[in-house]
Amino acid sequence: MTLGPLENSSSISPTFLLSGIPGLEHMHIWISIPLCFIYLISILGNCTILFIIKTESSLHEPMYLFLSMLAITDLGLSLCTLPTVVGIFWIGARDIGHDACFTQLFFIHCLSFLESSVLLSMAFDRFVAICRPLHYASILTNTVIGRIGLASLVRSVVLIFPLPFMLKRFPYCGSQVLSHSYCLHQEVMKLACADIKANSIYGMFVIVSTVGIDSLLILFSYALILHTVLSIASRTERLKALNTCVSHICAVLLFYTPMIGLSVIHRFGREAPHLVQVIMGFVYLLFPPLMNPIIYSIKTKQIRDRVTRAFCY
Repeated sequence: MTLGPLENSSSISPTFLLSGIPGLEHMHIWISIPLCFIYLISILGNCTILFIIKTESSLHEPMYLFLSMLAITDLGLSLCTLPTVVGIFWIGARDIGHDACFTQLFFIHCLSFLESSVLLSMAFDRFVAICRPLHYASILTNTVIGRIGLASLVRSVVLIFPLPFMLKRFPYCGSQVLSHSYCLHQEVMKLACADIKANSIYGMFVIVSTVGIDSLLILFSYALILHTVLSIASRTERLKALNTCVSHICAVLLFYTPMIGLSVIHRFGREAPHLVQVIMGFVYLLFPPLMNPIIYSIKTKQIRDRVTRAFCY
């Protein structure tokens, strides 16, 4: 008689196996050098942004308060994946317990969707600054900014909170190997020896209600911004207005492009090479925290000047 997944408990492993880069296991120690450099730059860059905004009173404005939220989120994302990535590439520590895996994926997804909310808030900031400049200070008060940040956090936590418990109720037998160096919901649920339809539907609902809605609202905000900018008579003023949005547009593209690409590959790209999934996963979680501080330091004069003073004097 064949045992069902719940009965065959002896085959259920208490751990998952994380993966590095397939086919390059012998080079993991060398690959860890640029990875550690990326983490170091990400952490130092975001800490520098936070320090500058905190210590420079002239930067206590809505745009920079939202930027500090973005830096905190990016810092959290870097710290979430750092232990498992470094463990795999330094000492080959692939095992991760179920509870540790579920905890990690909770924070990864929660912070990812929080970053989406922050990017939407920053788009709203640019919309008010360009389309309603006379009401900017009265609309985006510190109280309103605090409420926006709190609402973004609550939305992310409430939507992601059920996921670990939905995964915890499953038995996991057969292959325990994950494709990435960290845990993601859409990947862990595929290892379950049970019907995962509810998880798949809920996961899609979460993506649509966060990334889907946020990206559409960001696009709508920039449509209104572009309409307002094109109505400005002076070409110099038009370019000046658009230039204030460049950093945010880069941050949006850096975040949404790999995130949507990874979601599509996991759900529909079963024929995609495994290496593509791994690389897309690293781009998704490593590049936004790395590039956002660099982009804002280069494109934002106030931050660029403060960084220059800090390192040159």
